[in-house]
Amino acid sequence: MDERRTVKTSKRLSRLLRHDPGAFGLTLDEGGWVAVDALLAAFAERGNRLSRRDLDHVVETNNKRRFAYSEDGRRIRANQGHTVAVDLGLSATEPPAVLYHGTADRTLPAILAEGLRPMSRQDVHLSADVATAVKVGSRHGRPAVLRVAAAELAATGHEFRLSANGVWLTDTVPPGYLTRHDLG
Repeated sequence: MDERRTVKTSKRLSRLLRHDPGAFGLTLDEGGWVAVDALLAAFAERGNRLSRRDLDHVVETNNKRRFAYSEDGRRIRANQGHTVAVDLGLSATEPPAVLYHGTADRTLPAILAEGLRPMSRQDVHLSADVATAVKVGSRHGRPAVLRVAAAELAATGHEFRLSANGVWLTDTVPPGYLTRHDLG
């Protein structure tokens, strides 16, 4: 599978497993899982040739580790980023002292005034390092990085969860726990 096809397939999987499973006639279970056989059949019905080997390649080589197989390998889901309602079954986890959020520079005034909200997604996404936050922010324009006082927020009873691919998830971050991180 060449790189162009891998990226195209990954984007299509993201759409189906995070946002619009109905586009291919799929239904996610409450945990966000769908049977691999059903997914491959849905691709085939629409003239999109995708073998299990190709799917394995996309899952294994995705640089953001967006997808995961169930323990028995018969189901697949996105690790986070859903706009459709799913329960990933992630337990509350004590976060590190500081987490980071990458965004576009133009959104900073609103975020610093209102805090971080999930917008169309189920959760706010945070990273453990500045480099990842910069990459995320760069997708939306000139990047800006916010420093999140995660441990301080968690001490108030606020819940954090860690996805299978290392993305920290939470429902909101109030503005008092945010500061702009200087990118130098």
